[in-house]
Amino acid sequence: MPTRRLATVLAAAGLVGALIAPASAAARPARGPGTGVQGVTAITDVYTYGQKVAAVAVEYSAIVNPRTLDPDTFTVTDSVYNFRYNPIEDLDEIADRTVTRVYTNDEIGTNPDGRSRPGRYVIVELAPTDPGGNTVMVSRCPTALCTVKVNPDLPTEVVQNENVYARPGHGAGHGRLLARGSSTSHPLTGETVNPLVDDFAQDTYLRGGMVLPYAYHLPEDYDPNRAYPLVVILPGHGMGWDGDNLGVQLAADIPATAWLRPDRTGTDEDVIVLAPQNQRVGAPAEAALMVALVEDFMDSHAVDPDRVYASTVSYGSTLAWEAMATRPGLFTAALVTGGFRVSADQATRIAADRTPVWITHGTNDHLLPVAYGRDSADLLRDAYVAAGVDPAEAEDLVRYTEYANDAFSEPDYHAAFGPSYEDASILRWLLDR
Repeated sequence: MPTRRLATVLAAAGLVGALIAPASAAARPARGPGTGVQGVTAITDVYTYGQKVAAVAVEYSAIVNPRTLDPDTFTVTDSVYNFRYNPIEDLDEIADRTVTRVYTNDEIGTNPDGRSRPGRYVIVELAPTDPGGNTVMVSRCPTALCTVKVNPDLPTEVVQNENVYARPGHGAGHGRLLARGSSTSHPLTGETVNPLVDDFAQDTYLRGGMVLPYAYHLPEDYDPNRAYPLVVILPGHGMGWDGDNLGVQLAADIPATAWLRPDRTGTDEDVIVLAPQNQRVGAPAEAALMVALVEDFMDSHAVDPDRVYASTVSYGSTLAWEAMATRPGLFTAALVTGGFRVSADQATRIAADRTPVWITHGTNDHLLPVAYGRDSADLLRDAYVAAGVDPAEAEDLVRYTEYANDAFSEPDYHAAFGPSYEDASILRWLLDR
């Protein structure tokens, strides 16, 4: 038989690869159109203390039979590294995740009800309480305080332990074999899907030679003729811009994305969220730049000027105190979590506008002493009374909540935003001012 004709016949039978492949490839599972895992994509979620891989979507070449799937069909492994506690070397320490639900879908995304829909994707949901799966990592340490970023090369991998079949043609039996179970690890192949985070727009604000990256989110049915409340998120020092970590303020912890989730806020009200990254150069200059951004953003978007709120994490408090002192009336109210102490001068100037403030702090905060929170509440209340506010009203205008260790669902006692954002009544208080 002529060589060309032989090659044609073998190709039709799917045997060319078997004849020309090196011997070392013989043990590998079949690949190519219609065989094996076609791709693996991570799906993330932002939990209270940051973004994690919440599920993986495993792609096949045909609609998958969901009746043969269960949590034992797949093993998902990931790094146990957590930037809040672990040295960067632990990024290479891998452990199994806990699989909670497995179902089919017609797109790369999770189904809230966990029920299968006809599709080529198998969604493997993972327990949020697992130590593994955090996406945020240390970026740089130019000073004693590091910055963080989203890991661009997530180590998540999937093993398909059991056979996966196509949907049977007549509704009975397994259907044809799509991928044979094996011990082969499949790394991520598709671009990670980040619900909510990916819905934010990224932009840069330029003023006076300073550059301020920021992200913002408009309601899905945004109407420029309406007036929406605006929540300004002022992140911690580690989420400051370092040239390599654009957008990390959305993923490192919950405050930015929480306002898009009724289960967090306790309301379906549409809110605009503005989340600038600090420049790590000092509060006066940064606060002035942030104020200019907020004012320009209000001019170009449908913002209710009587409903502009600040919510801070750690270092972000320094910008809020300075902004409220130098630009009275800009913020309708503020939520300050695990922050720095307000100065007596700032308190006096803030009191002139009687801005409602809720301060929260961890009793055993290991970075910023709890005295910072207590003192800030006392200084502000005294300043409000000195400005003519009744003491009882001052107590209501300046609220203070201190969290013991058991209030934290993760043991980072500096991160007072955790229990604060797990309490919808606090977020409702802010929006109701």
